[in-house]
Amino acid sequence: MLYNYKWEIGIGAAISLVAFLIYRGINVLPLFLVLGIVAGLLYTARMRGQGPLAASSRGSRAKAPARTEMLSFEQIGGQERAKRELVEALDFLVNKEEIARLGIRPMKGILLTGPPGTGKTLLAKAAAQYTDSVFLAASGSEFVEMYVGVGASRVRDLFSDARKKATKAGKSAAVIFIDEIDVIGGKRDGGQQREYDQTLNQLLTEMDGIHTTDTPRILLMAATNRKEMLDPALLRPGRFDRHIGVDLPDVKGRLHILHIHAKNKPVESEQLLERAAAETFGFSGAQLESVMNEAAIYAMREHSESIGRSHLTMAIDKVMMGEKTDRETTQEERERVARHELGHAIMAELVSPGSVANVTLSPRGQALGYVRHQPQRERYLYTKEFLEGQIKIALGGAAAEEIFYGNRSTGSRGDFDQAINMVRTMAESGLTELGIIDPGMLTPEKLSSVATGMLDSLLQETKTMLNKQLHAFEYALDILIQDETIDGSRFRKLLVEAGDSEGIEAVRPGKEEENVHSMTLV
Repeated sequence: MLYNYKWEIGIGAAISLVAFLIYRGINVLPLFLVLGIVAGLLYTARMRGQGPLAASSRGSRAKAPARTEMLSFEQIGGQERAKRELVEALDFLVNKEEIARLGIRPMKGILLTGPPGTGKTLLAKAAAQYTDSVFLAASGSEFVEMYVGVGASRVRDLFSDARKKATKAGKSAAVIFIDEIDVIGGKRDGGQQREYDQTLNQLLTEMDGIHTTDTPRILLMAATNRKEMLDPALLRPGRFDRHIGVDLPDVKGRLHILHIHAKNKPVESEQLLERAAAETFGFSGAQLESVMNEAAIYAMREHSESIGRSHLTMAIDKVMMGEKTDRETTQEERERVARHELGHAIMAELVSPGSVANVTLSPRGQALGYVRHQPQRERYLYTKEFLEGQIKIALGGAAAEEIFYGNRSTGSRGDFDQAINMVRTMAESGLTELGIIDPGMLTPEKLSSVATGMLDSLLQETKTMLNKQLHAFEYALDILIQDETIDGSRFRKLLVEAGDSEGIEAVRPGKEEENVHSMTLV
């Protein structure tokens, strides 16, 4: 209560002073103006001091980043190569006597690069646990400020705080992790934005090794999915000594990740996870975690005791395409969509037998229907013949519409976009009539001329192949419209039952298959 009385006495005295000055005829407006400016400056300094890593104008200590929970490398799946490279780099911090004996310079920085959701932040947390170091995390955006010099001061505060925390905890090293480092580490172009340059310069100075003998030692780890945007001075040896790629997981990695996220979930059988791993080509670790979470939600909605095949299938579709919509279509549109998707699916079985995972007529996201594909063997090199086959699959929907209706609809727009992108890939790889060219010389006009002739030719080939499968179209049409979803194995049985012998093959073990992104009718 004494504190409140002091404030009341002070306010009363101030009012009395102002009244006295007015009574004596003194102009008090300049006094109010000065007090307002001082109050505004104090408020601004206080607000700047409330953000992460922000220092106030009076030189107060920056707010320390919150400590994050630790985890081990065993808890991270799908990145065995990246983990091996990272552990080897971290051993320089752990085995100090060995590196001193061989005269090895300790590493100062490790850059993790790769697509979003692949586990770069998790690897940084595991690195701190592995080295028994203090771990501090920050985002690149936390250093960006409109006030000149603030970003640089925050970088200094971050490194200073890491050393103090390590000393206080009795640790010999500290790991600093900066996510999305491209925000402050972008290439310097000599423009007018000097604040970014000052922040980057301060970071370069902290990493430059001026204090290499200081303890505790600081290891900077950073993550980005846009490595090409980083300044060369930041990427050179002596700053970021190791660049570790954290790529999308292969089928073994996806299965490992699914196992990790299925530990606390009741799954009917191991085979379901193996099937899900095969059907999720191109999924990141974050997407796979979402698949398991969505599958559990679907099981809960149906009051099921465990996660079944249908739950995983719906979860994969939701993560890939979005939630089901309430979009209603006429019977005519529904039949056109069904023929369109059957064109994709039949063409996929002709080009790559056994590749269809699902044919769906239910609207999801912007799609009125789609075909999901799966690979048995993942490939990283593509021949001209293979890419032409994928273009035929993409054109299968439009070809089916032309065969049965004599025209196409706007729903083929997404298919044509995919086909043109594949033509661009072929042109940039020297697989077209243009020969070997500089990708920068591939103008829109050149691409259009190449794509027009190639796509028209492949569309005619696609129509010729599908014209031989008309009986299969009619046999599967009513079943697809009635059931809305047909999985791959059942679809292949329907083709066999249709009595087709013109080219459709059953799945043969060892036959190379490839995943194609969902073809949508929008």
